[in-house]
Amino acid sequence: MWVVVYHPDALGEREELPTRERQALYNAILKLEAIGPALGYPHTSAIQGASSGLRKLRPRAGRSPWRGLYRLVGDRFVIAAVAPEAQRDPHGFTRACEAAVQPLSELEV
Repeated sequence: MWVVVYHPDALGEREELPTRERQALYNAILKLEAIGPALGYPHTSAIQGASSGLRKLRPRAGRSPWRGLYRLVGDRFVIAAVAPEAQRDPHGFTRACEAAVQPLSELEV
């Protein structure tokens, strides 16, 4: 079993999601906990152009309009941000990716 934790900023973002989407994200996290790095598409995928190793968790196999942005830090996965899906809100997704990188780099120090 893998450990998945939220960065405090991402907890606040998660709480702002509609109930159905918050539950879908939780279900995706359960899969990540059970399967770990072997969890593949359509449940998770790399973020194109992200050199930081940032990945996106895709609730409801990608049908959710929200993504959990995460990376493996040590022996646990850290959800650093909750972002809108890139096709629906490209600027919001990009902002969330940029915001996720800093807290993750601080955890790795």
